[in-house]
Amino acid sequence: MSVETVRNQVREQASEAKSAAKKWASLSRESKDNALLAIADQLMQDESILLDENQRDMELAKQAGMPDSYLDRLLLSPVRIIELINSVRNIASLPDPVGDVVTSWTQPNGLKIAQTRVPIGVIGMIYEARPNVTVDAAAIALKTGNGIVLRGSRSALHSNTALTKSIQQALKSVGLAEQAVQYLTVADREAVDTLCTLNGLIDVIIPRGGAELIKRVVRTSTVPVLETGVGNCHIFVEKNGDYSMAEAIVINAKTSRPAVCNAAETLLIDEEWPVEYQKSLLNRLLQAGVQLRVCTKTARNHPELTTSFQQASEDDWHTEYLDLILAVRTVNGPDEAMRHINQYGTGHSEAIITHDDQVAQRFLNEVDAAAVYHNSSTRFTDGGEFGFGAEIGISTQKLHARGPMGLVALTSSKYVVTGNGQVR
Repeated sequence: MSVETVRNQVREQASEAKSAAKKWASLSRESKDNALLAIADQLMQDESILLDENQRDMELAKQAGMPDSYLDRLLLSPVRIIELINSVRNIASLPDPVGDVVTSWTQPNGLKIAQTRVPIGVIGMIYEARPNVTVDAAAIALKTGNGIVLRGSRSALHSNTALTKSIQQALKSVGLAEQAVQYLTVADREAVDTLCTLNGLIDVIIPRGGAELIKRVVRTSTVPVLETGVGNCHIFVEKNGDYSMAEAIVINAKTSRPAVCNAAETLLIDEEWPVEYQKSLLNRLLQAGVQLRVCTKTARNHPELTTSFQQASEDDWHTEYLDLILAVRTVNGPDEAMRHINQYGTGHSEAIITHDDQVAQRFLNEVDAAAVYHNSSTRFTDGGEFGFGAEIGISTQKLHARGPMGLVALTSSKYVVTGNGQVR
C-alpha cells in the first residue's frame, strides 16, 4: 500500500469519527448508557468469535518468539472477556461528567459564568498488545460523547478488529453512529505518523505501551499528546515495617501479574529493618520464582543467598522488566530511598511500608509520582480499582490529567456566560 493511500485511509476514518463525534456530543446519558449496555451484550454474544480471533494472534506471536510477558498482555480468555463485559457495564452505571458544572460565579457587572464539562472531540489511541484497551478506550470515549480512532499493534490485529466489529454492530443495533469508533487496520507505521499529525480532525493523541512507542509518538505528533508512561515502580520497606504486611504486599506487587505497568520493579530495603526479616522476604521472593538483581550492600548482608542473586547494574535501576525480575537495593533510611525513587522512578506508582506515620507522610508528600501508597500494593493503580469503571491509560505527566484516566480525563470544559445586555 502506497504512503499516500495509507494517509488517505487514515484521514478518511478520522473524518468519519469527527462527524460521528458531533452527534455523540449531544446525546443524553440514557442514550449513551444504552449503547454501552448493547456493547456488553454484543461482546457476550460474540465470545467464541473473539476467542478464535485472539487465538490466531496468540499463535502468530508464539511463532514470532514473543516473550511470556507479551503473550500474557495479548491473551483474551473467557475470564478476561467477562471482565471486559463487566467493565463496560460498570462504565454505563457511572455518572456522566458531560454537562457537569465545575464551578460558577456572578461577576460584579452581573455576568453569570459557569465552567461546564464537555467532550474533548476525537481521541487518537495508539497502543501495544492488550486487546482489552480496544474495549475500555471505546467505552470511556463513547460515555463522554467523544469519537475515537484506535490503532493497536500488528500482533493484536485479529483480536482488535473483531472487538471493533462487535462494538460497531452494537451501536448500529441501537441506531447510533457506529462510525464514532474507528480501528486502523493498516499495519504501516505511516498510519501512526499520519494519525499524529491530523490537526483539526484529531483533538488529542494517547499513546499506551512501551517507552519507545511513547517517545516516538511524543516526538512525531503535532496533535497534543496526553502521555502515559512506563511503570518503573518501587516499594520501600522502612525499618518500622511489619514483616507479614511487607511480604504480602511485595509478593502481590511483583508476582500477581508481572507484565503490567503497576507491578513493582524495584524493592528498597531499609538497612535497619531486622536482618531476619530481610532474609525471609528475599527467600520468599526466590521461592516465588523471582530473579533478584541486588546491589553490593544487599549481597554483602546476605552471603548465604549470594549464589541465588545476580549483581545489579546501573541499567537495572532504570528498567521496567514486566517479568519475574526484581531489582533490590539496601538503603540508609527514608532519605536515600526517596532520592533513589525520584532519580530512577517514572512517576507512576510508589509505595512505602511502615508503621511510622510521620515517615509515611513525608514519603507521600515528597515522592513525585501519579500515585503514592502507604501500606498497600502498587497494583491498585488501575481505573477499575479506583472506581472509574476502567481506564484509557495511566498518565505520568501533569497536564491535563495524572494517574488512571477515567471519564473526567476525557472531558474538556467551556465557559458558559449569561448576561442581560452587558457590553465592555
